[in-house]
Amino acid sequence: MILYRLRCSKGHEFESWFKDSKTYERQEKKTLIGCALCGDSKVVRAPMAPRLGKGAKKVEVEKPAAGAPAAPAAPPTPTPEQQQMAAMARHMPKELREALLKVRAEVEKNCEHVGDKFAEEARKIHYGESDKRGIYGETSEQEAEALAEEGIEFGRLPWIPRGN
Repeated sequence: MILYRLRCSKGHEFESWFKDSKTYERQEKKTLIGCALCGDSKVVRAPMAPRLGKGAKKVEVEKPAAGAPAAPAAPPTPTPEQQQMAAMARHMPKELREALLKVRAEVEKNCEHVGDKFAEEARKIHYGESDKRGIYGETSEQEAEALAEEGIEFGRLPWIPRGN
């Protein structure tokens, strides 16, 4: 088994295990690997530090010089809902998982990802402030309730992570 640190085209970094490097390359070529945070299938290997055994001496890391660009911010931690969905996906029947992955692919292909601005963008579309189009993203439970109370139509989908 090999662990790779991956980065999607939106800058999210995450780790994933593969049987070997050829398995990673085959899945990357077929765009079967998706970002664990946003689902983006444009994923590349990110630079990684080697893992050293217990006997290795501790190496002190140099601090960047003044004016040097700061290191990229840490990727967002998956929400409890995302972690729960990943756990559920591991235990669901294969046919159901495949069907949900097809739904996910269709949504990603035909709709615009608006991230955590889903409620805001849904309101703009509903009230005619933005062009009518399909969108998908994330929102809090409170925002979802507020959208429903305003009569804004939307649906919730189980957004299961792509597996390897």
